[in-house]
Amino acid sequence: MNRSENPYEKDAITLYRSNNTAILSTLSQREGGHPFGSFITYVSAQNRDLTVYASDIAEHTKNILNDTRACITISSVTNTNDIQDNARLSIMGNLRKIADTEVADCQQHFLKFLPESKKYEKIHGFNFYRLSPSKVRWIGGFGQIAWLSTDNWRATSQWLSRENGIIEHMNQDHSNVVCSALNAVHKIADPSAEMLSLCVDGYYIKAQQKIYYIGFCQPCYSERELRAALVKQAHNFRDFELS
Repeated sequence: MNRSENPYEKDAITLYRSNNTAILSTLSQREGGHPFGSFITYVSAQNRDLTVYASDIAEHTKNILNDTRACITISSVTNTNDIQDNARLSIMGNLRKIADTEVADCQQHFLKFLPESKKYEKIHGFNFYRLSPSKVRWIGGFGQIAWLSTDNWRATSQWLSRENGIIEHMNQDHSNVVCSALNAVHKIADPSAEMLSLCVDGYYIKAQQKIYYIGFCQPCYSERELRAALVKQAHNFRDFELS
């Protein structure tokens, strides 16, 4: 599915990619499958999976070890006059422990966004869990409600092994593109800003000790698509280059 075919898709992705906190709903093992909600932090992957770093003694961890079905709900608080008019996104799927062979790469990516989580690696019983979306529900406000197609939510990138090289190239040879994007989208003029991470939907910039998301017009699964999207942004944001 082409992302532009759904009028809510881009807003849903922006909310998803721009946040790290959510409510995790699991099925309670202790209470006979009754829904159980808990506050968690998460990191979105290069594709649209998400990762949770959870303790074995947490109630939600006990629940998913018994039944992997789960739902993550992310919300924004931009309209304080009418809380019901704020956007929210619910992502359903199976939350499963990440294989040992993937832990090192997962940890490296996770700590880019939540470095304070590193202290938990010294505590026995913390593990990474991945939720792969199976159903996605969007509510953007009154009348803006839809089940989103999961085609793009399940697709994977072909450039993952090249991510670090691409980021290094952008920061060393095209830092003006990175800085102009930050200035154009977030109105932040920081000549020392650097690209931090890539995803199929865009990329993250670290500036002034904060992380900012920059979205593409379309998801990029191949390196060719990724390169074209970056070139397009360089052209579109040329007027925002820092002097």
